[in-house]
Amino acid sequence: MTDRSAIIRRKDEHLDIALRQQAGGANGFDSLVLEHCALPELDLAEIDLATRFLDRELALPFLISSMTGGPERGAAINANLAVAAEHLGIPLAVGSQRVALEGAAQAGIDAGLRRLAPGIPIWSNLGAAQLVQGYGVDDARRAVEMIGADALIVHLNPLQEAVQPAGDRHWAGVLAALETLAVRLERPVIVKEVGYGLSGAVARRLQDVGVAAVDVAGAGGTDWAAIEAERIADVQERQVADAFQGWGIPTPRAIAEVRAACPDLPVIGSGGIRHGVDAAKAIRLGADLVGQAGGVLAAALVSAEAVVQHFETLARQLRIACFCTGARDLPALRFVRLVTRALPLHDL
Repeated sequence: MTDRSAIIRRKDEHLDIALRQQAGGANGFDSLVLEHCALPELDLAEIDLATRFLDRELALPFLISSMTGGPERGAAINANLAVAAEHLGIPLAVGSQRVALEGAAQAGIDAGLRRLAPGIPIWSNLGAAQLVQGYGVDDARRAVEMIGADALIVHLNPLQEAVQPAGDRHWAGVLAALETLAVRLERPVIVKEVGYGLSGAVARRLQDVGVAAVDVAGAGGTDWAAIEAERIADVQERQVADAFQGWGIPTPRAIAEVRAACPDLPVIGSGGIRHGVDAAKAIRLGADLVGQAGGVLAAALVSAEAVVQHFETLARQLRIACFCTGARDLPALRFVRLVTRALPLHDL
């Protein structure tokens, strides 16, 4: 089996395990409470959920975050997501384009994606580890041009690579490579974690080298250490991976830390977002957009309509959260009182 075939098989295994992985774990949001307003003096129908991100107007503050799979299911997933994103007026971030760039399979990550979604932001995706293993600005341009992307996501997954058999463990020089991309690529560069969170200090270093936005992707959603552990046959290697289940910075803390460290940096809050109430809390903490990947995966395997219905439900929940906190729009939601459930309650 070639290395490319192994990558394709691994992506299908990741998809299968992610679908089985239990959602709704400890994501940190349940410890936070938005203060209820019993007299909102608002019309629910007039709550405005529109926003702006990287100079694009969006109908809703949601992002379909990066997900992937092997060629057959990946193509169906990406087509469903593109059609849904276009209907909803929200951005779509594709999964890693490494396999497509190496010519093994495209899984629907090609020019057809833009034809399905001509009016919304689409973001390309490369792994940070590849930037210090031969991938450069020209490869990033190819990834962008492949789908007519508006921006490039570079994903940070050091823990996943460290516990994955044959993972990419050489990470020295990634920050310098990101700076080169930010300077030379004719598109905004977005940096995201894959489920273990960005600290405020890391976000500040990324902003300082010219990164246009970050996705905190905190702990509480898809657990890649657990996924890799399930894939590993060797007992000792599995024990190594098992020890890191639950690792990471919880999403609420990551959002708050990054916003405090980088007041003007566009921030995406993702990692364990279950519903519109979690989304409201993420926005209150400082997120400009709220992303979902694992939470919408099952719908993406069904149809574009199922994806649309999924996000319409989130939007209804978010709108009611705004209504019941007296917030007529997203800027107002950022000033709602937020407290912890612990007694006595403390303001955040």
